[in-house]
Amino acid sequence: MKTPQFVLASASPARRRLLQTVGIEPIVCPSDFDESQIEETEPGQLVQILAKCKAETVAPQFASGLVMGCDSVLAIDGKIHGKPVDADEAIARWKLMRGQVGNLYTGHVLIDNTQDTTLVKCQVTKVYFADISDRTIQAYVATGEPLKCAGAFALEGFGSLFIEKIAGCHSNVIGLSLPLLRQMLEELNYDVTDFWQNARE
Repeated sequence: MKTPQFVLASASPARRRLLQTVGIEPIVCPSDFDESQIEETEPGQLVQILAKCKAETVAPQFASGLVMGCDSVLAIDGKIHGKPVDADEAIARWKLMRGQVGNLYTGHVLIDNTQDTTLVKCQVTKVYFADISDRTIQAYVATGEPLKCAGAFALEGFGSLFIEKIAGCHSNVIGLSLPLLRQMLEELNYDVTDFWQNARE
C-alpha cells in the first residue's frame, strides 16, 4: 500500500514540531473551523468532536491524503478550559490552577481518504501544577506564552518550570500523543516508519 501524504489540519507549531521530531514532515493545512458552534460539556467528547470537525474541513482537499485533526482542553474539577482570551483570563486561570491537578484531554482524528476510513481517539494526561506566587503568575502571563495554549501553559516552554509532574503521555500535553498516533497508524495498516521515507523524498 502506497504511503499517503500526511496532512496536519492544525496551525499549531508545537504539533508540527512533534511530528517532525519523529520523522514525519506534514503538509500543514489549518482548518479555520469555528469551534464556538460546538456545545459539549464533557471534555473527552468535546475534543474528539472538534478534532473530527477540523479534519473533515480539510480532508476534501487531499484525495490521497491522511489528514490529522487534533484539539486539546484542560479540565479542572470537570470544568473545561481552552485557550485564555486575554492576559486577565490567563492570570485568573493560573490562580485557579496553582497547586491543583488537571486533566489534559487531546482528541486525535485520522481521516484516510485512500481507504475511506476515519479513526477517532482521545488521550488523557494528568498535570500537577506548582503552587506559584501571584508575582510569578503575572511574569509568566507577561511572556505571552499562556495565551497561545489550551490550559494556559506550554510544557515545552516557560511553563515547564511550573509543572511539578505529569502522569501519562508527555507529548499529549504538548498537543499530540505520539504513542497514540503510532497505534492509530497501525490500525490503518501503516507502519510509522513508512512516513520516515516519505519525509526524506
